[in-house]
Amino acid sequence: MQQKMILTLKGTVDDVRYYNEDNGYIVLDLETEDAMITVVGKLGLLEPGEEIELTGVFGSHAKFGEQFEADSCVRSLPSTVVNIERYLASGVIHGIGRALAKRIVAEFGEFTLQVIEKEPEKLCRIKGISPQKCEEITAAAQQIFGLRTLMDRLAVFQIQPSAAMRAYRLWGVTAWEMIADNPYRLCDPLIGLEFRAAERVAAELKIPANSPKRLRAGFRWVLESAAQEGHTCLPFAAFHEEALRRLGIAEADFQAGFADAQEERVIYVYHASDGDYVYLDIYWRAEDFIAVRVAAKLAFSPPDDFDCEKAIAQEEAETGITYAEQQKKAIACAFSRGIMILTGGPGTGKTTTLNGLIHLCVKAGSKVLLAAPTGRAAKRMTELTGREAKTIHRLLGMEPDDSGQLIFQHNEQEQLQADVIIVDEVSMVDTLLFEGLLRAVRLSARIILVGDEDQLPSVGAGNLLHSLIASRCIPVVRLTEIFRQAQESCIIRSAHRIISGEMPDLLDKSSDFFFFDRRTPQEVIGLMRELYAERLPQHYGFDPRSDIQIISPNKKNILGTTALNPILQEAVNPAQYGKMIMKNLVYTFREGDKVMQIQNQYEMEWTKDGERGAGIFNGDMGTVTAIDKSTNTLKVDFDGRSVTYRADQLDQLELAYAVTVHKSQGSEFEAVILVLPEGADRLCYRSLLYTAVTRAKKLLIIIGSPAKIHYMVSNQESTVRYSCLTEMICAETGHREPEA
Repeated sequence: MQQKMILTLKGTVDDVRYYNEDNGYIVLDLETEDAMITVVGKLGLLEPGEEIELTGVFGSHAKFGEQFEADSCVRSLPSTVVNIERYLASGVIHGIGRALAKRIVAEFGEFTLQVIEKEPEKLCRIKGISPQKCEEITAAAQQIFGLRTLMDRLAVFQIQPSAAMRAYRLWGVTAWEMIADNPYRLCDPLIGLEFRAAERVAAELKIPANSPKRLRAGFRWVLESAAQEGHTCLPFAAFHEEALRRLGIAEADFQAGFADAQEERVIYVYHASDGDYVYLDIYWRAEDFIAVRVAAKLAFSPPDDFDCEKAIAQEEAETGITYAEQQKKAIACAFSRGIMILTGGPGTGKTTTLNGLIHLCVKAGSKVLLAAPTGRAAKRMTELTGREAKTIHRLLGMEPDDSGQLIFQHNEQEQLQADVIIVDEVSMVDTLLFEGLLRAVRLSARIILVGDEDQLPSVGAGNLLHSLIASRCIPVVRLTEIFRQAQESCIIRSAHRIISGEMPDLLDKSSDFFFFDRRTPQEVIGLMRELYAERLPQHYGFDPRSDIQIISPNKKNILGTTALNPILQEAVNPAQYGKMIMKNLVYTFREGDKVMQIQNQYEMEWTKDGERGAGIFNGDMGTVTAIDKSTNTLKVDFDGRSVTYRADQLDQLELAYAVTVHKSQGSEFEAVILVLPEGADRLCYRSLLYTAVTRAKKLLIIIGSPAKIHYMVSNQESTVRYSCLTEMICAETGHREPEA
C-alpha cells in the first residue's frame, strides 16, 4: 500500500466544530491562503483566530470528504488585529464577549494579548471593565496562557496535549515548574505518561541517569511492566536484572536508588521463604491488606444458632432436589465461616448449590448481594439464580473523585449493607479489585467465592483464586461428582478429560462435540466460514451474531482474531450501498456488527428504558445499532444499554465475531467454534484449551489437528505469575507454610 506523504500546513483557525477536553481531540476549520480545510487530531484546545502550523497527512472521510489528519501542532497567538479580535470574541477568556473584545482591541491593537497577559491593570481603561471584572479576566487569562504555554513546551518533546492538560489540571500555573524540577512526575498515575516519554524531557533538562528522581520512576516502570504480564511483584534477582538493563545504570547506582525508593515508599521488599520479592507500592498494600482481612474473616465465626442440617433437609423436601454430600458441605460451610471458596468444573452442580445457598440465606433473613467481575458474567449469574447480580465495579460504585482519579464509593468508611456477598467467576478477579471488594465488606458479612480453579487467571495482575486456595487456610469445597444429566454432554466429559490430562474423544460425533481435522490456515478458514454463516444457522437455527462465537487462542497471526473478524464480518454483514460505516485504525464498523469494548470506561454514559447510568467495561459485547454521519457518532447496544461513541472513542471497540480465549472467559455461548493454528506457541497449554471448551453450552466444534490438541492437553505449563499472597495469608493466620 502506498504510504501517504507527510505535509506541513499553515493557517488560521476559523471555527472549532468539536472538542474533547479529556484527550484533546479536535475537529476544526483551518483558513489557509488557498482554501478552507477541515483538520482533525489530538491537538488540544485551539480557538478561532489562532495561527498554527501543522504536520500530518490528508485522508478521506466517507461523508465529509478530504480532511487533514494532524499529528503535531505549533501554535502562535494571533498577530493581526482582525485575528486577535476573533480570538477574544470566541469566548476563550471568561468575561470577554464579542462587544467587549471589540473595545479592547480598539484600545490596544496588536499589543492586546501582551497587555492582558503582562499588564492586565490597563484593562480598567476600557468602558465596562471594573477593577473586580479586571481581576476576573486576569485570573481566566492566566489559566488560558498557562495551559497554552505548558502545551507548547511539552509539544517540543512529542508529548500529547492530553498529558499537558492532565498536568495542568493537577498543578495549575505551577505545572511547568513542577515538571522542570522533576520531569518524571509526568509518570504519576493521574497523568499517565509513559516513562520513555518523560525521558525525553529529562534529557533536555540534563537530569543525570543516576538521579534518584529517575531511578524511582524507572523502578516503578519496571514493576508496572511486570504487572501488565500478571505479576504483583518480582523476585529480587529478576527485578535487579531488568532495572540494570532497562535503565542502563551501574551496580552502585542501583543500590543507592533501591535504598532511596524503599525509603520513599515507592517500592517494598517482602522477605519470603524462598528469597526477597520487590513490590510496587499499590500491589504491596493490596496483598498485605488481603492477607490481613482474610485472617480477620477466618477468625470471625458467624452466630451458630442456625440449624443448617435441618434447613437443608427442609429445602430438599420443598424443592424435590437431593443435594450430594459435597453440596451439603458447601452450604454448611458458607453458614459457619466468614469466608469460603466453592470450586468445581462444569456439570458438578455449582449452580444448584449456589441457588440452594441463596434461598436458605434469604429464608434466614440475610441480605444477599451477588457480583461477578464482568458484565456478561453478571448477566449469566442473574439468569442462573433469578436474582440481580452486578459487576463488582458497579456494586462498589466506581466514580471519579475531585482530582479525576477513579475511586470506589463503597470502602472502609462506607461499607456495603449486606450479610452475605457471593462472587462468581473469581478466577477472573485480579488483586486490586479483590482488595477493593474486601475493604467494602463488613467484618460480620460472609463472603462466598465461586469459581473454577482450572480456568485461566485474571487479565489484571495476580493469580488470586489460586493463591487463596494454595494457602490451605481458607475453607475450600470442591465439587467433583459429574451429575448424570451432565454426563450425557460430550462437552462436559471432554472438559474433564482435558483437565485430567487425557485426550477428548475426537471421533465421537453423536452428541454436542465435533472435531474437524484441518491442517492449513486456508482449510481452517474455509470450514470455519461455512459453519458459521451457513451450516450451523441452517441445521440448528443459530443466529451467527448472537448464538455462535468463534474463539482463537491468539489475537495476531493468520488465525488470530484480528485476521478472522473481517472475514466473518463479510460473511454475515457485508458492505452494502447506503449502509453507513465508521473506522478506527484496525476495523471498519457497520450497522449490525458484533463488537466488544476493550477498555474499562467507568464514566461512559448509557441509557436503558429511560434509566441513565455509567460504566462500560473491558469484555462487554454488543451490537452496532446506528451510525450517524451528521454527528460522526456510532451507537452500540450492550444487552439493552445504549452507548454512543464519538469518532475519537472508536479505538475502544473491536469487532467480536471472533474473540480470544481470555476475552471469552466469564461468558457462555450457545455454540462455539474453536480454531487451533498449527505449531507451538506460548498460548498452547492445558488451562487455555479447557477454558475455551467450557465456553460452549449446546455445541462445540474444534477445527485443527489431533497433534495440536494432544500438545495442549499435555502442556501444563502456563505463564508464571509472581505473587507472595499465599505466604502472606499463612503468616497472618499463623498457619504453617503451604505444601508444594
